[in-house]
Amino acid sequence: MVTRRYQDEYSTLWQGDALAVLRDLAPASVDALITDPPYSSGGMIRGDRMVGTGRKYINSDSSNQAIADFTGDSRDQRAYAYWCSLWLSECLRIVKPGGIAVLFTDWRQLPATTDALQAGGWVWRGIVPWYKPTARPMPGRFTAACEYVVWGSNGPLPVAFDGSMKTFPGFYQASAPRDREHQTQKPLDVMRSLVKIAPEGSIVLDPFMGSGTTGVAAMNEGRRFVGSELVEEHLQVAERRIRAAAGLNVDHGDQDSLDLEGLRA
Repeated sequence: MVTRRYQDEYSTLWQGDALAVLRDLAPASVDALITDPPYSSGGMIRGDRMVGTGRKYINSDSSNQAIADFTGDSRDQRAYAYWCSLWLSECLRIVKPGGIAVLFTDWRQLPATTDALQAGGWVWRGIVPWYKPTARPMPGRFTAACEYVVWGSNGPLPVAFDGSMKTFPGFYQASAPRDREHQTQKPLDVMRSLVKIAPEGSIVLDPFMGSGTTGVAAMNEGRRFVGSELVEEHLQVAERRIRAAAGLNVDHGDQDSLDLEGLRA
C-alpha cells in the first residue's frame, strides 16, 4: 500500500515500498535521483544477512542503540543487483533526460551496484569515494575507510561551452554523524554538496530516504524534494527534519496542499 503522508510546495513524502511508489510517479518529473539504498553491507555470508541492522551497523556501546532497524538489508550480491536494476529502471523513466543518478554503496557491493546502474539503462559516469577518518582500524588488514558514490546519467549530459557549469569534488572526507536518527545516516555536508548536481529549484528524488538527510540537504540548497520510506519511525523523523529545514511547523494539517506540478503519473 502506498500513502502520501505529507506534501507542501517544497516536498512530497510517501510511505510504501519504493517500487510501488515509483510506479505512481510521472515520466520525466524529477531532475535527479540521489539515494542511499539498503545495500546489505557485510552481506557476503548468510549469517551476516540474517541479523538485524542494529547488530550490523551500531556498536554495542553506542548511544544510538535505540534507533529502529530498517528493511531490505538481507540480499546477497546477485539478489541485490537484480533488485537494484528494477528500481533503477523505474527511476530512469522518472528522471528527465540528461538527469543524474547518485547512489551510495560499499566495497562489497560496488561491482553489483555499477552493474545494476547500467542494467537499469543509465550511463555509468564514475565513482566518488567518501573517506571516513574515524573508520574502525583493522589490525593486520587495510582499513575499510571508504564508502562510495556511484553516479551516472539518463543519457548524454548537457554541455556548457561558456564555462558556466559548476564542478564537483571527486572525493569527500567526513565522519558519519555521531548522534544519528538512522543507523546508516549520511553526513549532511556531503549530502548538501551532492544535491547541487541538480539545478537550483529542481526536484530531487530519494526512494529510500530513511531519516530524510537528502531532503534536508535539498531544502538547505534551494531544491525541491520527493521521498519515500517504508518504516514508520523513520518516516516521522524524516518529515520532522525536512519540514524544519524548510522553515515549516511540524504538524499533520497540510496533507491536501498543492501537488508538485506533474508529479503523479
